[in-house]
Amino acid sequence: MGEDARLRAVVTLAQAMAAAHTPRQSWRAAALGARDALGGSFAAVSVWERELGRLRVLVNAGTLAEGEEDFPEEETYPVHQFPEIAEFLHEQWAGGGEPNAWVETAAGPAEGDADAAGYCHQRVAALRRRGRGSCVVAPIVLRGRAWGELYVARPVGAQVFGRSDADFATVLASVAAAGIAQTERLEEVRKLAYTDPLTGLANRRAVDMGLDAAVERHRTSGTIVSLVVCDLNGLKRVNDTHGHAVGDRLLERFGSVLSLCGAMLPGTLAARLGGDEFCLLAVGPSADEVVRVSEELCVRAGGMELGEGVACGVASTGDPIGEVRSARRLFRLADAAQYRAKAALAAKPVVAGRDGAVVRLADSPPSAPHDRRRFRGRT
Repeated sequence: MGEDARLRAVVTLAQAMAAAHTPRQSWRAAALGARDALGGSFAAVSVWERELGRLRVLVNAGTLAEGEEDFPEEETYPVHQFPEIAEFLHEQWAGGGEPNAWVETAAGPAEGDADAAGYCHQRVAALRRRGRGSCVVAPIVLRGRAWGELYVARPVGAQVFGRSDADFATVLASVAAAGIAQTERLEEVRKLAYTDPLTGLANRRAVDMGLDAAVERHRTSGTIVSLVVCDLNGLKRVNDTHGHAVGDRLLERFGSVLSLCGAMLPGTLAARLGGDEFCLLAVGPSADEVVRVSEELCVRAGGMELGEGVACGVASTGDPIGEVRSARRLFRLADAAQYRAKAALAAKPVVAGRDGAVVRLADSPPSAPHDRRRFRGRT
């Protein structure tokens, strides 16, 4: 590949990385871009999980061998089997060098090869096992530390990678690293925008978006949507008696209980709406399943060391609550049920449409202006 072609390949990879909006898109763009730029048949991106002492494959792209998957869940390799990522490279950096890529072949290192210091027989065995003739491995470095690696392979019979390919792979890995870092920053910003900083649960914005989408899904396909609104009792008394730091611990503790109970309903969103208000948004499970989990939530909340339990209201399209045309209606029904539970000091959830719980709540007129506070309960 000529210099012009390689420059175009770098630009193409940079553009693909810039267009990625999620970590998966970023990993795949890096693998595909490097594969095409180096004329390989296969590429992978792996991350070095230091705390677990292993390389974890994030994405495989191209011609996959038996057992390989695009986005593997459990393809990992102990770092001690690939010491160059943890030791050889660091030794090079410690001497003032750069984290350069290297080449390995299914035949192993040639006699007298100057690059044999980085030789790893596990990689050679893997090449042979998967029908590949050679590979180039380039470290991906983020913020001055080895983050993982970019791996590109060619099949048996294809031209073996050379030194110039390894040098080019080092450049490609740097471009990929910049793109991965950008995606990670975007992911962190996105997480902060939709996460409650105290409890780590979803926040009101996430609930607003999730509930809108869930109700639309209910209207088009009939999927059951349920909302559990909770008010943590006794928070003010804890704050007044023990201080706000202890009150925050109570909120964190209940957030953990809510998360645990939400996990009993697959795909359920656990959120803190603000102050002492929390909720669960379940899409798919039956109303009875949601009520059963809500009862479990009340029991667990009542057993916490601090606080005075929880007031819990439930509204589900699986119950006789009338037509649900808007997220606002479902939220108001759940909130009204929660008010009733709080007023009655109920130890169990109050469920809209059951036991005489209020269901006569009108939707806003279709022409009403959009109100970003539509899901707000008490202010």
